[in-house]
Amino acid sequence: MSLLDSDVIVTTLRAAGCVFAEDEAELLISSARDDAELARMVEQRVAGLPIEHVVGWAEFHGLRIEVDPGVFVPRRRTEALAAEAIRLLPTGRAVVLDLCCGSGALGVAVASAGPVELYAADVEPAAVACARRNVGRVGGHVYEGDLFDPLPSALKARVDLLLANVPYVPSDEIRLLPAEARLYEPLVTLDGGSDGLGVLRRVSAEARTWLTPGGHVLVETTEDQSTTAAAILEGDGLAARMITDEDYAATVVIGTAP
Repeated sequence: MSLLDSDVIVTTLRAAGCVFAEDEAELLISSARDDAELARMVEQRVAGLPIEHVVGWAEFHGLRIEVDPGVFVPRRRTEALAAEAIRLLPTGRAVVLDLCCGSGALGVAVASAGPVELYAADVEPAAVACARRNVGRVGGHVYEGDLFDPLPSALKARVDLLLANVPYVPSDEIRLLPAEARLYEPLVTLDGGSDGLGVLRRVSAEARTWLTPGGHVLVETTEDQSTTAAAILEGDGLAARMITDEDYAATVVIGTAP
């Protein structure tokens, strides 16, 4: 396959069901170093591998974030959460914690907006390895483990912004997700339990221990889940509010510590 065969690549991608075949063809051609690599990348995409895994990066909040195979791909709608977090950054150097960090995209996006002391954690070893490269570029630290478990105790009561893009798909709806997610992203990054809010409950239960007074926890949910999510945060002593961003088709629930 020649690097100039863009029409052939578009046709091949479209036949495989790629909705944005023209854009993806352009991205693959610009990313490949030679014909052999381009052919391999096209084959991977046709086989169903997410385009971000094929090229090795995703654009998020105007930044290029490295994304390895087997790592959750940051979604465009999550940029709404990043934007809200940036609006809530306090004056001076803020302490930011990115839980369920995946590639580290959220924390890096917030760190790009102001002086931040950034910490991140994820239970998936592949995600941790990927996040360490992304987060390391902004001087942050990444820990491997379940939610708060691997974090240094000295971080308690110091966090200004707790970003928690927890999994929120109900278990019995996983089968309805696009194949790209079901087959190529870890189940733990998608499955939120029976109602999709199981991991959120665990984060909420400990959030006040880690937040500074007036600190915020931000989570992404569906619009249908948002009222219940807000009630969970309220039940754990946080003042909750919901924000719906129509441009991103995203719902963000924010809990604020007293």
